[in-house]
Amino acid sequence: MNINLDTSEATYHIQRIESHSVTINDKVYTQSMIIMPESLTSWAVDDFDHLEVAHFQTLLALNPGVVLLGTGQNIRFPAPELLAPLINKGIGVEVMDTAAACRTYTILMAEGRGVAAALIID
Repeated sequence: MNINLDTSEATYHIQRIESHSVTINDKVYTQSMIIMPESLTSWAVDDFDHLEVAHFQTLLALNPGVVLLGTGQNIRFPAPELLAPLINKGIGVEVMDTAAACRTYTILMAEGRGVAAALIID
């Protein structure tokens, strides 16, 4: 699925979503990552079943306004205690499949929102 490039001031734009990869700024990524308008970092998550509280504490340190959790090819909801670091700080969390998280990131980023997409690539 192609996503049109946005002309906002953000540095990192998602351009394409495949079943096992995401293209950002003309580079293909096949590992889990956290993308924000001004940062792109590797996220040490191998798959949904191995999510830990520490993974969400990594997101907390980035201080996003909202987190879009892309859970892979299918939507899966993590245990509430995993999301506690974010929820306790008032950071909104939306859970969706990774393709939907990429599309939603593109919209919120274009609106200038403080969004982080934590994408599990499986």
